[in-house]
Amino acid sequence: MQEDLRKLATIPLYILAFVIMGLVSGYLAFKILSFSKTVEVPDLRGQTLVEANTILSKEGLYLKVEGEEYDPVIVPGRIIRQDVPPGNKVKEQRGIKVFLSKGPRVWSVPELAGLTLEEAEQVASRNGLRLEKIIPVHSDSVEKEKVIAQRPNVDEPPGSGLPQSPRDFPGQRALSVVVSAGPYETIYYCPDFSGKSRDEALGLAEKLRVSIDFTGEGERVRSQKPRPNAVIRAGETLHLQLAGVPAL
Repeated sequence: MQEDLRKLATIPLYILAFVIMGLVSGYLAFKILSFSKTVEVPDLRGQTLVEANTILSKEGLYLKVEGEEYDPVIVPGRIIRQDVPPGNKVKEQRGIKVFLSKGPRVWSVPELAGLTLEEAEQVASRNGLRLEKIIPVHSDSVEKEKVIAQRPNVDEPPGSGLPQSPRDFPGQRALSVVVSAGPYETIYYCPDFSGKSRDEALGLAEKLRVSIDFTGEGERVRSQKPRPNAVIRAGETLHLQLAGVPAL
């Protein structure tokens, strides 16, 4: 009976010893982790993967490649950025994420001259470009709202006169276009066409940059609309009625 009691008395001691050993192990592990060495993150930008891995290994860190991005300056295959900025402090055995350069993006510049402004915007968008600057100028030869010229031109390098990094315009580059605002508005006092022949009326209308709408039959102008000395503008249409009026 006494032997059984002694056995029962030893069981709590075993449990207590097990608990104490667990606490001691946890404390030691915590102390080891809390006293891990802190290191300064090196600058990896511009380095190859081999170079960056060597640099990080010396600091007790390791490399993690996250992806690739276009960059007009950094050579393809080299690091362009890292998730932890250089100079920051981190614990040893930390992974440093990096992004590699894919080199400059190849941009093609489409021909926009002759297109309407709306068409030019659509074509530019399909080519990853945007119309940043639209310069209106008057033109007697190009229809209003149509593109006269662009910068850069099709035969110029894609970066000519444009920001050199795609990050300046996320996902797009910018173009400048010159767009026709139509001819200058010119005001005249309508001349008197009475008695003039068809050919004389057409010649005068061409000088004034107006159109003629003839009605009736005959060799000479009998009446007109608008009346003589009325204010007219270039591009308007004058209505002249012909009749067999004898030449004056």
